[in-house]
Amino acid sequence: MAFAFEKIDTALINVDALPWMPFTPYADDAFLKLIKVNPVSGEWITLLKIPGYMQLPKHHHSGTVMVYTISGSWRYLEHDWVASAGSFVYETAGSQHTPVGVGDDDVCTLNIVTGDWNLIGPEGQVLAIENWKSMVQRYLDFCKANDVEPVDVSSFEVK
Repeated sequence: MAFAFEKIDTALINVDALPWMPFTPYADDAFLKLIKVNPVSGEWITLLKIPGYMQLPKHHHSGTVMVYTISGSWRYLEHDWVASAGSFVYETAGSQHTPVGVGDDDVCTLNIVTGDWNLIGPEGQVLAIENWKSMVQRYLDFCKANDVEPVDVSSFEVK
C-alpha cells in the first residue's frame, strides 16, 4: 500500500505557461496569475500586475501575506513607505489596507497569501471574500471561457 505522503515531492511550476486573468469584478485592468494553492494551509500564491496609476480596493487579511515587488512601485494609503522593485513586505494576520501604484510604471508583485482576503466597503462592511478556493474557481472559469487547458495548481503529487 502506498501512502499519500510518498507521492508528494518538490514540483517545478512553469509560471510562464500559466494565464494572466483579469481581477474582475474588482478591477478590469488588474491581472492575476494563480501559481499554486495549498488547500491544507489555505495558502495561495499569485503574481499581480496593475498599472502604476491604479488603486485597488481596501481589504483585510485573515492570515499573513508576503509580497515581493518585481517591478514598479506601490504603497498602502495607510502607510508612508513605498515598496519598489526588490522590496519585500510582510503583512501580519488581521492587517487592513488600501494598495495604490506609485508612478507611471506598471507594478508586478509576487504574493503569498494565507487565509481570506476580505474586500472592505466604505462603511467597513465585508463586500466579498477571496481565498484559495475562490482563486481556483476563478482560474478554472477563466480557463474554460478561454479554451485554456488548466493545470492542477493544487497538486503536490510527483508526476
